[in-house]
Amino acid sequence: MRALILAAGKGTRMKSALPKVLHPLCGEPMLAHVVRALDAAGLNDVTVVASPELCARMDKTLGRKLRTVIQEPQLGTGHAVQAALADLAPGEGPLLVCSGDMPLITGELLRGVLAALAPQGGGGPRVACALVTARMPMPSNFGRIVRDGGGRVRAIVEVRDATPEQLALDEMNAGIYAFDEGLLRALLPRLSNHNAQGEYYLTDVIALAVADGHAVLPVLCADYRVTLGINDRVELAAARRIMNARLCEQWMREGVTIEDPETTYLESGVKLARDVTILHNTALRGRTQVGEGSSIGPDSELLDTSVGERCLIGRSVLTESRLGNDVRVGPFAHLRPGADLADGVHIGDYVELKNARLGKGSKANHLAYIGDAELGSNVNFSAGAITCNYDGTNKNRTKIGDDAFIGTNSSLVAPIEIGEGALTGAGSVVIRDVAPGERVVGNPARALPPKT
Repeated sequence: MRALILAAGKGTRMKSALPKVLHPLCGEPMLAHVVRALDAAGLNDVTVVASPELCARMDKTLGRKLRTVIQEPQLGTGHAVQAALADLAPGEGPLLVCSGDMPLITGELLRGVLAALAPQGGGGPRVACALVTARMPMPSNFGRIVRDGGGRVRAIVEVRDATPEQLALDEMNAGIYAFDEGLLRALLPRLSNHNAQGEYYLTDVIALAVADGHAVLPVLCADYRVTLGINDRVELAAARRIMNARLCEQWMREGVTIEDPETTYLESGVKLARDVTILHNTALRGRTQVGEGSSIGPDSELLDTSVGERCLIGRSVLTESRLGNDVRVGPFAHLRPGADLADGVHIGDYVELKNARLGKGSKANHLAYIGDAELGSNVNFSAGAITCNYDGTNKNRTKIGDDAFIGTNSSLVAPIEIGEGALTGAGSVVIRDVAPGERVVGNPARALPPKT
Protein backbone atom coordinates (compact mmCIF):
# COMPACT_ATOMS: atom_id res chain seq x y z
CA MET A 1 0.00 0.00 0.00
CA ARG A 2 1.12 3.53 -0.75
CA ALA A 3 1.29 6.69 1.30
CA LEU A 4 2.07 10.35 0.75
CA ILE A 5 3.52 12.54 3.48
CA LEU A 6 2.90 16.23 2.88
CA ALA A 7 5.96 18.05 4.24
CA ALA A 8 6.76 20.93 1.90
CA GLY A 9 5.40 23.68 4.15
CA LYS A 10 7.87 26.38 5.10
CA GLY A 11 7.06 26.22 8.81
CA THR A 12 7.62 29.95 9.23
CA ARG A 13 6.16 29.98 12.73
CA MET A 14 9.02 27.77 13.95
CA LYS A 15 11.36 30.70 13.14
CA SER A 16 14.17 28.29 12.37
CA ALA A 17 16.71 27.51 9.66
CA LEU A 18 15.86 23.83 10.19
CA PRO A 19 12.87 22.53 8.17
CA LYS A 20 9.91 22.14 10.51
CA VAL A 21 9.46 18.38 10.16
CA LEU A 22 13.12 17.76 11.08
CA HIS A 23 12.82 19.36 14.52
CA PRO A 24 13.53 16.67 17.13
CA LEU A 25 10.91 15.12 19.35
CA CYS A 26 11.99 12.58 21.99
CA GLY A 27 15.22 11.90 20.17
CA GLU A 28 14.05 11.76 16.56
CA PRO A 29 12.78 14.23 13.95
CA MET A 30 9.01 14.56 13.98
CA LEU A 31 8.97 13.21 10.42
CA ALA A 32 10.61 9.98 11.65
CA HIS A 33 7.69 9.40 14.04
CA VAL A 34 5.24 9.77 11.15
CA VAL A 35 7.22 7.29 9.05
CA ARG A 36 7.25 4.81 11.95
CA ALA A 37 3.46 5.02 12.23
CA LEU A 38 3.19 4.31 8.49
CA ASP A 39 5.49 1.32 8.90
CA ALA A 40 3.31 0.02 11.73
CA ALA A 41 0.24 0.31 9.47
CA GLY A 42 1.90 -1.72 6.71
CA LEU A 43 2.46 1.27 4.41
CA ASN A 44 5.92 0.56 3.05
CA ASP A 45 5.70 2.52 -0.23
CA VAL A 46 6.13 6.08 1.03
CA THR A 47 6.64 9.32 -0.89
CA VAL A 48 7.46 12.59 0.84
CA VAL A 49 6.28 15.81 -0.80
CA ALA A 50 9.07 18.15 0.22
CA SER A 51 10.63 21.54 -0.24
CA PRO A 52 14.15 21.83 -1.71
CA GLU A 53 15.47 22.69 1.76
CA LEU A 54 13.97 19.53 3.26
CA CYS A 55 15.26 17.33 0.42
CA ALA A 56 18.79 18.56 1.03
CA ARG A 57 18.79 17.39 4.65
CA MET A 58 16.14 14.73 5.02
CA ASP A 59 17.94 11.46 4.28
CA LYS A 60 20.93 12.26 6.49
CA THR A 61 18.72 13.39 9.38
CA LEU A 62 16.30 10.46 9.15
CA GLY A 63 18.99 7.85 8.65
CA ARG A 64 17.00 6.22 5.82
CA LYS A 65 16.20 7.05 2.22
CA LEU A 66 12.64 7.88 1.16
CA ARG A 67 11.26 8.75 -2.24
CA THR A 68 10.74 12.51 -2.54
CA VAL A 69 8.84 14.84 -4.83
CA ILE A 70 9.61 18.55 -4.67
CA GLN A 71 6.61 20.88 -4.54
CA GLU A 72 7.69 24.17 -6.02
CA PRO A 73 5.90 26.55 -5.85
CA GLN A 74 3.79 25.56 -2.86
CA LEU A 75 0.16 26.18 -3.78
CA GLY A 76 -1.68 24.20 -1.13
CA THR A 77 -2.34 20.60 -0.10
CA GLY A 78 -4.27 19.75 -3.25
CA HIS A 79 -1.38 20.99 -5.36
CA ALA A 80 1.04 18.91 -3.25
CA VAL A 81 -0.90 15.73 -4.02
CA GLN A 82 -1.12 16.68 -7.69
CA ALA A 83 2.67 17.08 -7.79
CA ALA A 84 3.20 13.70 -6.14
CA LEU A 85 0.79 11.75 -8.34
CA ALA A 86 2.22 13.35 -11.47
CA ASP A 87 5.54 11.77 -10.51
CA LEU A 88 4.13 8.34 -9.62
CA ALA A 89 2.72 5.67 -11.89
CA PRO A 90 -0.98 5.00 -11.23
CA GLY A 91 -1.46 2.48 -8.47
CA GLU A 92 -4.16 0.06 -7.38
CA GLY A 93 -5.98 0.25 -4.08
CA PRO A 94 -5.87 2.85 -1.32
CA LEU A 95 -3.60 5.85 -1.08
CA LEU A 96 -3.07 7.25 2.40
CA VAL A 97 -2.27 10.95 2.71
CA CYS A 98 -1.04 12.55 5.95
CA SER A 99 1.11 15.45 7.11
CA GLY A 100 4.73 15.30 8.18
CA ASP A 101 4.10 17.52 11.21
CA MET A 102 1.81 15.06 13.06
CA PRO A 103 4.28 13.02 15.13
CA LEU A 104 1.72 11.60 17.57
CA ILE A 105 -0.28 9.59 15.04
CA THR A 106 -0.23 5.83 15.52
CA GLY A 107 -0.24 2.81 13.27
CA GLU A 108 -3.51 1.74 14.88
CA LEU A 109 -5.22 4.97 13.79
CA LEU A 110 -3.90 4.62 10.23
CA ARG A 111 -5.04 1.02 10.00
CA GLY A 112 -8.49 2.14 11.12
CA VAL A 113 -8.88 4.73 8.37
CA LEU A 114 -7.61 2.27 5.74
CA ALA A 115 -10.12 -0.33 6.94
CA ALA A 116 -12.94 2.20 6.55
CA LEU A 117 -12.06 2.61 2.88
CA ALA A 118 -12.49 -1.11 2.23
CA PRO A 119 -15.46 -2.04 -0.01
CA GLN A 120 -18.75 -1.96 1.88
CA GLY A 121 -21.18 -4.85 1.61
CA GLY A 122 -24.81 -4.47 0.60
CA GLY A 123 -24.27 -2.19 -2.38
CA GLY A 124 -24.48 1.58 -1.96
CA PRO A 125 -22.21 4.27 -3.36
CA ARG A 126 -18.53 3.69 -3.95
CA VAL A 127 -16.36 4.92 -1.08
CA ALA A 128 -14.05 7.59 -2.44
CA CYS A 129 -12.36 8.50 0.83
CA ALA A 130 -12.23 7.75 4.53
CA LEU A 131 -10.82 10.49 6.73
CA VAL A 132 -9.92 10.96 10.38
CA THR A 133 -11.95 13.45 12.37
CA ALA A 134 -11.66 14.61 15.98
CA ARG A 135 -13.65 16.71 18.39
CA MET A 136 -11.32 19.60 19.14
CA PRO A 137 -11.38 22.19 21.93
CA MET A 138 -12.79 25.49 20.76
CA PRO A 139 -11.80 27.87 19.27
CA SER A 140 -9.85 26.01 16.60
CA ASN A 141 -8.30 26.66 13.20
CA PHE A 142 -9.03 23.13 11.94
CA GLY A 143 -11.43 22.70 9.03
CA ARG A 144 -14.98 21.84 10.09
CA ILE A 145 -16.66 18.54 9.17
CA VAL A 146 -20.13 18.94 7.68
CA ARG A 147 -22.08 15.66 7.76
CA ASP A 148 -25.19 14.62 5.85
CA GLY A 149 -28.27 13.04 7.39
CA GLY A 150 -26.74 9.58 7.14
CA GLY A 151 -23.63 10.53 9.10
CA ARG A 152 -21.33 10.63 6.09
CA VAL A 153 -19.12 13.60 5.31
CA ARG A 154 -20.74 16.12 2.98
CA ALA A 155 -17.94 18.68 2.97
CA ILE A 156 -14.92 20.05 4.82
CA VAL A 157 -14.99 23.80 5.26
CA GLU A 158 -11.78 25.69 5.97
CA VAL A 159 -12.00 28.23 8.79
CA ARG A 160 -11.36 31.20 6.50
CA ASP A 161 -14.31 30.16 4.32
CA ALA A 162 -16.71 29.00 7.07
CA THR A 163 -20.01 30.58 8.06
CA PRO A 164 -20.70 31.33 11.75
CA GLU A 165 -22.89 28.21 11.92
CA GLN A 166 -20.10 26.06 10.51
CA LEU A 167 -17.54 27.57 12.90
CA ALA A 168 -19.73 26.37 15.78
CA LEU A 169 -19.15 22.71 14.75
CA ASP A 170 -16.66 20.92 17.01
CA GLU A 171 -15.94 17.92 14.76
CA MET A 172 -12.91 18.80 12.70
CA ASN A 173 -10.72 17.46 9.96
CA ALA A 174 -7.50 15.89 11.27
CA GLY A 175 -5.79 15.90 7.87
CA ILE A 176 -5.40 12.11 7.48
CA TYR A 177 -7.08 10.56 4.45
CA ALA A 178 -7.37 7.15 2.79
CA PHE A 179 -8.37 7.72 -0.84
CA ASP A 180 -9.43 5.42 -3.62
CA GLU A 181 -6.46 6.39 -5.79
CA GLY A 182 -8.27 6.00 -9.10
CA LEU A 183 -11.09 8.33 -8.03
CA LEU A 184 -8.62 10.78 -6.50
CA ARG A 185 -6.71 11.05 -9.78
CA ALA A 186 -9.96 11.75 -11.59
CA LEU A 187 -11.05 14.46 -9.15
CA LEU A 188 -7.81 16.39 -8.64
CA PRO A 189 -7.86 18.21 -12.02
CA ARG A 190 -11.21 19.72 -11.06
CA LEU A 191 -9.83 21.58 -8.01
CA SER A 192 -10.10 25.37 -7.98
CA ASN A 193 -8.13 28.00 -6.08
CA HIS A 194 -11.09 30.40 -5.78
CA ASN A 195 -10.84 30.77 -2.01
CA ALA A 196 -9.48 33.14 0.65
CA GLN A 197 -5.94 31.73 0.38
CA GLY A 198 -5.79 31.36 -3.39
CA GLU A 199 -4.67 27.74 -2.88
CA TYR A 200 -5.77 24.31 -4.10
CA TYR A 201 -7.28 22.57 -1.06
CA LEU A 202 -7.16 18.79 -0.89
CA THR A 203 -10.28 19.06 1.26
CA ASP A 204 -12.26 20.29 -1.77
CA VAL A 205 -11.91 16.80 -3.23
CA ILE A 206 -14.41 15.70 -0.60
CA ALA A 207 -17.18 17.95 -1.89
CA LEU A 208 -16.41 16.94 -5.47
CA ALA A 209 -16.62 13.25 -4.58
CA VAL A 210 -19.94 13.75 -2.78
CA ALA A 211 -21.32 15.74 -5.71
CA ASP A 212 -20.48 12.80 -7.99
CA GLY A 213 -22.45 10.45 -5.74
CA HIS A 214 -19.53 8.82 -3.94
CA ALA A 215 -19.38 8.19 -0.21
CA VAL A 216 -16.92 9.86 2.20
CA LEU A 217 -16.71 8.17 5.59
CA PRO A 218 -15.53 9.80 8.84
CA VAL A 219 -13.32 7.87 11.29
CA LEU A 220 -13.59 9.61 14.66
CA CYS A 221 -10.37 9.59 16.71
CA ALA A 222 -11.18 9.18 20.40
CA ASP A 223 -8.26 11.35 21.59
CA TYR A 224 -7.88 14.55 19.59
CA ARG A 225 -4.31 15.01 20.87
CA VAL A 226 -3.15 12.13 18.64
CA THR A 227 -3.99 14.25 15.59
CA LEU A 228 -2.32 17.48 16.67
CA GLY A 229 -0.02 19.12 14.14
CA ILE A 230 3.07 21.11 15.08
CA ASN A 231 3.30 24.70 13.89
CA ASP A 232 5.55 26.39 16.44
CA ARG A 233 7.85 25.56 19.33
CA VAL A 234 5.10 25.85 21.91
CA GLU A 235 3.16 23.10 20.14
CA LEU A 236 6.38 21.10 19.76
CA ALA A 237 6.89 21.19 23.54
CA ALA A 238 3.28 20.13 24.13
CA ALA A 239 3.69 17.17 21.77
CA ARG A 240 6.95 16.22 23.49
CA ARG A 241 5.17 16.06 26.85
CA ILE A 242 2.52 13.76 25.39
CA MET A 243 5.04 11.48 23.71
CA ASN A 244 7.23 11.36 26.82
CA ALA A 245 4.23 10.38 28.92
CA ARG A 246 3.48 7.60 26.41
CA LEU A 247 7.04 6.29 26.67
CA CYS A 248 7.03 6.37 30.46
CA GLU A 249 3.70 4.53 30.57
CA GLN A 250 4.94 1.95 28.06
CA TRP A 251 8.01 1.10 30.14
CA MET A 252 6.17 1.10 33.45
CA ARG A 253 3.79 -1.49 31.99
CA GLU A 254 6.86 -3.51 30.99
CA GLY A 255 8.06 -3.70 34.60
CA VAL A 256 10.14 -0.53 35.00
CA THR A 257 9.72 1.67 38.08
CA ILE A 258 9.68 5.37 37.22
CA GLU A 259 9.60 7.33 40.44
CA ASP A 260 8.31 10.57 38.92
CA PRO A 261 7.24 10.43 35.25
CA GLU A 262 6.78 14.21 35.17
CA THR A 263 10.50 14.77 35.75
CA THR A 264 11.73 11.77 33.75
CA TYR A 265 12.66 12.26 30.09
CA LEU A 266 12.90 9.27 27.76
CA GLU A 267 13.66 9.04 24.05
CA SER A 268 12.15 6.53 21.66
CA GLY A 269 15.41 4.62 21.10
CA VAL A 270 15.89 3.78 24.80
CA LYS A 271 15.60 0.12 25.91
CA LEU A 272 14.92 -0.82 29.54
CA ALA A 273 14.87 -4.24 31.18
CA ARG A 274 12.42 -5.26 33.89
CA ASP A 275 13.01 -4.10 37.46
CA VAL A 276 14.98 -1.07 36.32
CA THR A 277 14.35 1.94 38.55
CA ILE A 278 14.45 5.49 37.18
CA LEU A 279 14.60 8.17 39.87
CA HIS A 280 13.50 11.78 39.50
CA ASN A 281 15.11 14.38 37.22
CA THR A 282 16.67 11.75 34.97
CA ALA A 283 17.03 11.83 31.17
CA LEU A 284 17.77 8.75 29.06
CA ARG A 285 18.63 9.70 25.49
CA GLY A 286 19.57 8.17 22.17
CA ARG A 287 20.21 4.41 22.12
CA THR A 288 20.73 4.02 25.85
CA GLN A 289 20.09 0.51 27.22
CA VAL A 290 19.73 -0.40 30.89
CA GLY A 291 19.95 -3.94 32.26
CA GLU A 292 17.75 -5.71 34.78
CA GLY A 293 17.77 -4.45 38.36
CA SER A 294 19.77 -1.28 37.70
CA SER A 295 18.89 2.08 39.22
CA ILE A 296 19.46 5.37 37.40
CA GLY A 297 19.22 8.75 39.08
CA PRO A 298 18.29 11.00 40.59
CA ASP A 299 19.55 13.99 38.56
CA SER A 300 21.32 11.91 35.90
CA GLU A 301 21.65 11.95 32.13
CA LEU A 302 22.68 9.04 29.90
CA LEU A 303 23.23 9.32 26.15
CA ASP A 304 23.93 6.32 23.89
CA THR A 305 25.13 4.37 26.93
CA SER A 306 24.88 0.66 27.71
CA VAL A 307 24.34 -0.25 31.38
CA GLY A 308 24.55 -3.80 32.67
CA GLU A 309 22.57 -5.47 35.45
CA ARG A 310 22.36 -4.30 39.07
CA CYS A 311 24.21 -1.05 38.44
CA LEU A 312 23.75 2.10 40.51
CA ILE A 313 24.17 5.50 38.82
CA GLY A 314 23.38 8.69 40.70
CA ARG A 315 23.71 12.40 39.90
CA SER A 316 26.04 11.73 36.99
CA VAL A 317 26.38 12.27 33.25
CA LEU A 318 27.33 9.37 30.95
CA THR A 319 27.85 9.68 27.19
CA GLU A 320 28.66 6.84 24.76
CA SER A 321 29.85 4.65 27.60
CA ARG A 322 29.55 0.96 28.45
CA LEU A 323 29.06 -0.48 31.93
CA GLY A 324 29.22 -4.13 32.91
CA ASN A 325 27.25 -5.64 35.79
CA ASP A 326 27.29 -4.41 39.42
CA VAL A 327 28.94 -1.10 38.54
CA ARG A 328 28.53 1.97 40.75
CA VAL A 329 28.86 5.49 39.35
CA GLY A 330 28.48 8.79 41.16
CA PRO A 331 27.49 11.03 42.57
CA PHE A 332 28.78 13.83 40.30
CA ALA A 333 30.80 11.61 37.95
CA HIS A 334 31.29 12.37 34.26
CA LEU A 335 31.82 9.50 31.83
CA ARG A 336 32.71 10.79 28.38
CA PRO A 337 32.74 8.83 25.10
CA GLY A 338 34.73 5.62 25.23
CA ALA A 339 34.41 4.94 28.96
CA ASP A 340 34.23 1.15 29.34
CA LEU A 341 33.75 -0.28 32.84
CA ALA A 342 34.00 -4.01 33.56
CA ASP A 343 31.95 -5.78 36.22
CA GLY A 344 32.17 -4.42 39.74
CA VAL A 345 33.93 -1.13 38.93
CA HIS A 346 33.31 1.79 41.30
CA ILE A 347 33.48 5.39 40.05
CA GLY A 348 32.85 8.00 42.73
CA ASP A 349 32.25 11.71 43.08
CA TYR A 350 34.00 14.20 40.78
CA VAL A 351 35.67 11.52 38.69
CA GLU A 352 35.96 12.04 34.95
CA LEU A 353 36.66 9.29 32.42
CA LYS A 354 37.34 9.60 28.71
CA ASN A 355 38.23 6.82 26.28
CA ALA A 356 39.29 4.65 29.19
CA ARG A 357 38.73 1.01 30.08
CA LEU A 358 38.71 -0.12 33.71
CA GLY A 359 39.04 -3.82 34.48
CA LYS A 360 36.97 -5.89 36.88
CA GLY A 361 36.79 -4.54 40.43
CA SER A 362 38.86 -1.43 39.80
CA LYS A 363 37.88 1.80 41.50
CA ALA A 364 38.38 5.55 41.35
CA ASN A 365 36.30 6.77 44.23
CA HIS A 366 36.84 10.52 44.10
CA LEU A 367 38.45 13.54 42.46
CA ALA A 368 40.30 11.84 39.61
CA TYR A 369 40.75 12.09 35.85
CA ILE A 370 41.38 9.00 33.72
CA GLY A 371 41.71 9.67 30.01
CA ASP A 372 43.02 7.54 27.13
CA ALA A 373 43.86 4.75 29.53
CA GLU A 374 43.56 1.03 30.13
CA LEU A 375 43.41 -0.18 33.71
CA GLY A 376 43.57 -3.83 34.68
CA SER A 377 41.58 -5.56 37.38
CA ASN A 378 41.44 -4.39 41.01
CA VAL A 379 43.36 -1.17 40.38
CA ASN A 380 42.99 1.52 43.04
CA PHE A 381 43.12 5.00 41.46
CA SER A 382 43.24 7.39 44.39
CA ALA A 383 41.87 10.90 44.98
CA GLY A 384 43.49 13.66 42.95
CA ALA A 385 45.34 11.27 40.64
CA ILE A 386 45.27 11.99 36.90
CA THR A 387 46.52 10.63 33.61
CA CYS A 388 48.31 13.41 31.74
CA ASN A 389 47.21 12.19 28.34
CA TYR A 390 47.71 15.32 26.19
CA ASP A 391 51.16 16.69 25.39
CA GLY A 392 49.89 19.73 23.52
CA THR A 393 49.89 17.96 20.17
CA ASN A 394 48.88 14.32 20.63
CA LYS A 395 46.72 12.22 22.93
CA ASN A 396 48.81 9.47 24.52
CA ARG A 397 47.76 6.33 26.38
CA THR A 398 48.36 5.11 29.89
CA LYS A 399 48.34 1.40 30.75
CA ILE A 400 48.05 0.19 34.34
CA GLY A 401 48.38 -3.48 35.28
CA ASP A 402 46.25 -5.57 37.63
CA ASP A 403 46.32 -4.79 41.36
CA ALA A 404 48.31 -1.57 40.93
CA PHE A 405 47.88 1.26 43.45
CA ILE A 406 47.96 4.83 42.17
CA GLY A 407 48.55 7.12 45.13
CA THR A 408 46.79 10.37 45.95
CA ASN A 409 47.64 13.28 43.63
CA SER A 410 49.81 11.14 41.37
CA SER A 411 50.33 12.47 37.84
CA LEU A 412 50.95 9.79 35.22
CA VAL A 413 52.56 11.45 32.18
CA ALA A 414 51.61 9.47 29.09
CA PRO A 415 52.67 7.52 27.18
CA ILE A 416 53.44 5.35 30.16
CA GLU A 417 52.93 1.86 31.55
CA ILE A 418 52.50 0.99 35.23
CA GLY A 419 53.18 -2.68 35.86
CA GLU A 420 51.08 -5.24 37.69
CA GLY A 421 51.08 -4.72 41.46
CA ALA A 422 53.10 -1.49 41.21
CA LEU A 423 52.57 1.52 43.51
CA THR A 424 52.98 5.26 43.04
CA GLY A 425 53.37 7.34 46.18
CA ALA A 426 51.25 10.36 47.03
CA GLY A 427 52.10 13.37 44.90
CA SER A 428 54.34 11.44 42.52
CA VAL A 429 54.94 12.74 38.99
CA VAL A 430 55.57 9.58 37.00
CA ILE A 431 57.33 10.18 33.68
CA ARG A 432 58.83 6.71 33.07
CA ASP A 433 57.39 3.22 32.98
CA VAL A 434 57.08 1.46 36.35
CA ALA A 435 57.99 -2.21 36.49
CA PRO A 436 55.62 -4.83 37.96
CA GLY A 437 55.72 -4.72 41.76
CA GLU A 438 57.89 -1.57 41.80
CA ARG A 439 57.21 1.36 44.15
CA VAL A 440 57.95 4.93 43.00
CA VAL A 441 57.74 8.30 44.75
CA GLY A 442 58.73 11.92 44.18
CA ASN A 443 58.90 14.48 41.35
CA PRO A 444 60.10 13.07 39.08
CA ALA A 445 59.21 9.69 40.56
CA ARG A 446 62.10 7.37 41.51
CA ALA A 447 62.01 3.76 42.61
CA LEU A 448 62.14 2.87 46.30
CA PRO A 449 64.27 -0.03 47.47
CA PRO A 450 62.45 -3.37 47.38
CA LYS A 451 60.64 -4.32 50.57
CA THR A 452 62.67 -6.52 52.87
